[in-house]
Amino acid sequence: MGRGKIEIKRIENSTNRQVTYSKRRNGIIKKATEINVLCDSMVSVVIFANNGKMHAYNSPSTPVEDILEKYQNISGKRLWDAKHEELKNEIDRIKKENDDMRVELRHLNGEDIASLQYPDLSRLEQALDIGIARNNDRQMEIYKMHEKNTTMLQEENNQLEYMLHKQENEMMDWPGRNNPEERDYLYQIPYGFRGQPNQQGRV
Repeated sequence: MGRGKIEIKRIENSTNRQVTYSKRRNGIIKKATEINVLCDSMVSVVIFANNGKMHAYNSPSTPVEDILEKYQNISGKRLWDAKHEELKNEIDRIKKENDDMRVELRHLNGEDIASLQYPDLSRLEQALDIGIARNNDRQMEIYKMHEKNTTMLQEENNQLEYMLHKQENEMMDWPGRNNPEERDYLYQIPYGFRGQPNQQGRV
C-alpha cells in the first residue's frame, strides 16, 4: 500500500518540522550534486533555516561569484546596488594589484624573467638599483647609530673610571690609610657609600 499524499503546509510541531527540514535539505543538496555531475551544469543552492543557519552547495569547478554574475547578465536583474558594485570593483582592483606585485616579486627574485622584453628588464634593473640604494642607506643609518651608542658608552665608562680613580686617590689621602684594620674595613664598604673622612664621622 503506497503512502498517502502529504498536504503541503507548515508543520506545527517544531520537532517534526526540524526533522523534515533536515531530510529535505539533504535531499535538495544531493539532487544539486547529482545534476552538476551528471549534466555538467552550473549549480548553486543556498538554504536558510528559520533560525538563520545557512546551508549551501556550489559547483566545485565554478565560483559562486561567477554563477551570480552570469545570472545577473542573463536575467537582467541587478543583484548589487551602486555601492556594492563600487566595492566589488575596488576589490577586483586590489586583487589585480596584488597579483601584479606577486609577479614583480618573482621577477625581482630572478624568476620568470626569460620572457621579459627590454623595457621590462630595464624597469626591473631600475627597481633593483633603487632597492640596493635604500638598503645601503639603511645600513649606513644603522652603522652611524651603532657608532653613536658606542661613543656614549665609552664616555660613560671613562666617567665612571675617573670617578673611581678619584675616590681611590681620596682614600689614599685619608689619615687612617696606614691602619690595617681601618683600611680593610674601608675596602669592604661599597664605593657608593664611601665618603670623605669628615663625612664618615658625622652622626
